[in-house]
Amino acid sequence: MADQVMSVTSQLSDEAKRLRRWLDEDALPMWWKVGAGKPDGGFYERIDQNGKPMLGDNRRSRVQPRQAYCYAAAGQKGWNGEWKKAVDHGLHWFDKVFRLENGLYGNLADSSGKLIDPTFDFYNQAFALFAAAETARVFPERKAEMLERAHGILDVLQRDYAHPVTGFEEANPPVEPLCSNPHMHFFEAMLAWEKVDPEGPWRGLADDVAHLAMDKFIDAQSGGLREFFDRDWNPMPGEKGRIMEPGHQFEWAWLLTRWGSLRGDSSALSKAKRMFDIGEKYGICPRRKVAMMSLYDDFTVHDALARLWPQTEWLKAAVRLAAATHGEERHRYLSSALRAVGALQPFLHTPVSGLWFDKWPHDAPMIDEPAPASTFYHIVCAIYELDEVLKQDLM
Repeated sequence: MADQVMSVTSQLSDEAKRLRRWLDEDALPMWWKVGAGKPDGGFYERIDQNGKPMLGDNRRSRVQPRQAYCYAAAGQKGWNGEWKKAVDHGLHWFDKVFRLENGLYGNLADSSGKLIDPTFDFYNQAFALFAAAETARVFPERKAEMLERAHGILDVLQRDYAHPVTGFEEANPPVEPLCSNPHMHFFEAMLAWEKVDPEGPWRGLADDVAHLAMDKFIDAQSGGLREFFDRDWNPMPGEKGRIMEPGHQFEWAWLLTRWGSLRGDSSALSKAKRMFDIGEKYGICPRRKVAMMSLYDDFTVHDALARLWPQTEWLKAAVRLAAATHGEERHRYLSSALRAVGALQPFLHTPVSGLWFDKWPHDAPMIDEPAPASTFYHIVCAIYELDEVLKQDLM
């Protein structure tokens, strides 16, 4: 078994080197030199497959902190480009355009930087918190500033959007459905802040979301994670409540493996393994060998479209579970990680290196359309997660 683990680890190491070269030499320079509006225009939403930015797109607020995160993480990993300028560039425009009087962030701006949709979206606040944690980590001189920002966001969330039992609302006044996805990114942000500020409230908040996921988001019978819920955290009636996304099975598996390892919680690891099994067994197209968009709760296919981001979450979950297991089980997860790299590669095979395709229909070739900036966060996180796990002793 040791020889088998060594063989697959060696193959993964080779793939990781190729991905790092693509990231360092092509993607990071592309999304800074082409994907950022200079001198003060934030990050563009998309770059077309000829390497030109789509200047007229409206801009989602979440893109700015996600791109800032990418460059902050790149700086931590030794990229020698202008990562500090890139982080400042994204956060400055994010604050200038989207920050509201209450300290939260609006939803959408036009291409000129005029806020056209100031409505609340919990998802955007989660990424504001996540980018603030990463900024505090790479710029120690800004830690106090980022802590103040994070506490301000958290105070408003807890005051105006706290669910009466647990978790957060999607609007004030409350609406349905409640959603697991923004809680997932809030969970990720809390784990990031826990590293930066161990004495803060982040650990307890991460624990709250972990238990909400294990108690409500994850179906007690099947072990699959649902997307949409009513006001009492029960699955929404009808088709909406039946949706399970393979990409989110993987992403939650990755997060719960991290959290369970930190807390010594074996039940979290068991649930993570089950979600991973569901994603891998039912969510991978047998012909294209890529993760599909969504299943029903009986694990039949709901949407066979393949997008890039679920492939990255498959990779992240596989390598993190490999780090948390041993022997044959570790070999199985490492082998799955190698298949996930294979699933990612067709999306990165573009005319101009450093870009990506986003959508691969079940019955058609990859869609030739501009690369969305929002996907970069998934790619960067997956490549660095693969790097980090491979540096551990996996023998």
